[in-house]
Amino acid sequence: MALLAALDWRLNSAPFWGSEFLRVTKQYLPHVARLCLISTFLEDGIRMWFQWSEQRDYIDTTWSCGYLLASSFVFLNLLGQLTGCVLVLSRNFVQYACFGLFGIIALQTIAYSILWDLKFLMRNLALGGGLLLLLAESRSEGKSMFAGVPTMRESSPKQYMQLGGRVLLVLMFMTLLHFDASFFSIIQNIVGTALMILVAIGFKTKLAALTLVVWLFAINVYFNAFWTIPVYKPMHDFLKYDFFQTMSVIGGLLLVVALGPGGVSMDEKKKEW
Repeated sequence: MALLAALDWRLNSAPFWGSEFLRVTKQYLPHVARLCLISTFLEDGIRMWFQWSEQRDYIDTTWSCGYLLASSFVFLNLLGQLTGCVLVLSRNFVQYACFGLFGIIALQTIAYSILWDLKFLMRNLALGGGLLLLLAESRSEGKSMFAGVPTMRESSPKQYMQLGGRVLLVLMFMTLLHFDASFFSIIQNIVGTALMILVAIGFKTKLAALTLVVWLFAINVYFNAFWTIPVYKPMHDFLKYDFFQTMSVIGGLLLVVALGPGGVSMDEKKKEW
């Protein structure tokens, strides 16, 4: 904890990092975060196009819904995800895009029986947490139009969206915990759990979230290296899906780094003490 406090002091020290570095980071980090966050929707939408018949046949076989309904499901996923990605990246109608992507997550959770697979359910919830943070960011941008006009404290809905987003994001890391007696696993679980708690309660939030970004990215590249598997093998698609879903959670954490934890957090409460 003392180490985190020391690093957090240096992170917020302009002489150490330099004002130019902070300015550039603040300008570009939200764009990188949004791109990472929508990457799984973009990849899945493109997958729907190239695997149209396979996806349609799977839905038809699983639900016995017929050719037309199965095709409609694939089309809705393709159109909904790609349209949502375009709107988010262009920063137009972001709130509507987020609601649409929430709907896609809910639809896929039911259609692919993710509801009964705890690991994938937790990852979908983490993905939803990233969208909540994106929704909170879009509310901030709307208010920035009235810069210079005195306002009250940020609205409760935005605060609680940021809190819910942080809590849901840490679910991704719960799926990475390894319950064995090896020294490396024990250390990894202890450090990971500590960082998850810090992000969830909003204490040293930016530093903890940035550390989780680095850790999760390293794990993602090592364990989900789909480019090393031949395209014709089923494992290639599985790892590719896992890789981009993890990148979306990384995008959510980068939004935490860029925007801060919000009003419902220990970092914010410290300012009032």
